[in-house]
Amino acid sequence: MPTVVLVHGAFAGCSSWNGVIANLKRRGYPVIAVANPLRGVQKDAAYVRALLDSLPGPVVMAAHSYGGLVMTEAAAGAPNVKALVYVASVSPDVGESVIGLLSKFPGSQLATSINMVPIPSDDGGMTMDQYIVQEKFPEVFAADVDLSVAEIMAAAQRPPSAGAQEEGVTKAAWKSIPSWALITTQDRGIPADLQRFLADRAGSTTVEIAASHAVAVSQPDAVADLIDTAARATARSMQLSKSRQR
Repeated sequence: MPTVVLVHGAFAGCSSWNGVIANLKRRGYPVIAVANPLRGVQKDAAYVRALLDSLPGPVVMAAHSYGGLVMTEAAAGAPNVKALVYVASVSPDVGESVIGLLSKFPGSQLATSINMVPIPSDDGGMTMDQYIVQEKFPEVFAADVDLSVAEIMAAAQRPPSAGAQEEGVTKAAWKSIPSWALITTQDRGIPADLQRFLADRAGSTTVEIAASHAVAVSQPDAVADLIDTAARATARSMQLSKSRQR
């Protein structure tokens, strides 16, 4: 079975995949939830690509939110990556960034919910990290998650650097790797219309679900189902290719 590599997005961490991981493990998949650094698309993609290059056998990748940019960059040219699954996410083309994509369609509440926190940068200066204001987090990010859980998520959120939201991709893996997309119709982070536009452009196989941006937490079984669908389709394609080679 392929290894499933999960890439979390901004304002979340590996634990956001816990329910998805449990489901996939029950199905027999080896799973790795990679700790996305959230420092910038190129740095993050290099980190994820190093992990991909260490894995034997086929890989199915799934990414949430900003993680879609990282996956799109990191998977390009990786021979072992056989499928991409975008979960309430974006599938950017070359040069596109989070900020640029969110400006294409109305509906995102992220821009009005961010608290900027100055932090030291690698060059000795200062940069900014971004947090969703905790009081706004449940409504904007996790409206269909139990409030007590959403409040814990708000307190434990992992901030992206401001630069991560502004940096574009230089490669687009979906142009050469089959893709699937889970579109969340109640999303206040990445509007459903933007998700549909990107999925259509990428030729992704799509499933729509009434869920918030935090769908991996609120409906992990639906996320795992789509990843399983992508993995099974990939396995059939590989078997067919081997049969033709004989």
